[in-house]
Amino acid sequence: MSLHSEGNEQPVPLLRRRYEIKGYSIRTSKKTVEEIVERFNRQKSRRKDCYYVARVKGEYLYLDRCDYGNVGRICRLTHTGKMDEWKFAIFKYSTETYDPHEWMFPGSEHVDGTIEGAMKAGLEAYPV
Repeated sequence: MSLHSEGNEQPVPLLRRRYEIKGYSIRTSKKTVEEIVERFNRQKSRRKDCYYVARVKGEYLYLDRCDYGNVGRICRLTHTGKMDEWKFAIFKYSTETYDPHEWMFPGSEHVDGTIEGAMKAGLEAYPV
């Protein structure tokens, strides 16, 4: 699994890529993000045709999930400069938007600033 930019199927070179966020730059490791997502998929997915896919656009890490060949949006994480302090926004299908203020959904207790916590929350918010 590799990170992709939205609307582009070519891998995005995230290793040592710099982003400007609120006046300071951060570095995101593509390899670290990919390893986290792949490890979660191996450990938590009961089926090989249901797994998370990560894609990046600017400061955002989008976590989509492929369920039986259909890819659906789950959540968006905003990088804060630390790998364990991502800001979380759930995707709301009712409005077709990512909502960082929505916390009343199944699985919200798993949101802890980590990529793993976001994926756990997504499994409960949008069960397979």
